Amino acid sequence: MKISLTVNGAVRSIDIADDNTPLLWVIRDTLNLKGTKFGCGKAACGACTLHVDGEAVRSCSFPVKFANGKNVTTIEGLGNRDRPHPVQQAWIEEIVPQCGYCQPGFMMATAALLNKVPNPSDEDIDNNIINVCRCGTYYRMRKAIHKAAKLQANMDIESVKEEK
Repeated sequence: MKISLTVNGAVRSIDIADDNTPLLWVIRDTLNLKGTKFGCGKAACGACTLHVDGEAVRSCSFPVKFANGKNVTTIEGLGNRDRPHPVQQAWIEEIVPQCGYCQPGFMMATAALLNKVPNPSDEDIDNNIINVCRCGTYYRMRKAIHKAAKLQANMDIESVKEEK
């Protein structure tokens, strides 16, 4: 079966034997984008979180057939070294990662949250960022999420100024 999806802005067509293959394995093994991690395989930990049409999705349990014709964003497409996404910048500034394995999933979940709730409260964070970090960096992540909200708001203000 042929699947077509846009990954990080590039249209990709792939032949797949089983359209129920988890999107995670297509992203990692077929498209060779290794930033999205495998954690539990049961959509419980969130290490595999990426965006499908702007929604945070646990890709380890998301059949690739449901991504057909959709826009997929992985951590590699969120930002880059020269222009990091506000969430990535906040993660750097707050020195969030310890081992770092789960962090791409947390950043993707956070970016999706900030698109819906630009200035989240601690309760919003608790209710929406339900990924698991075995190193326990939750305190630093909470600080980074609040910082990312401020960075994104400032970025939005700057882009409005540039439009004028």
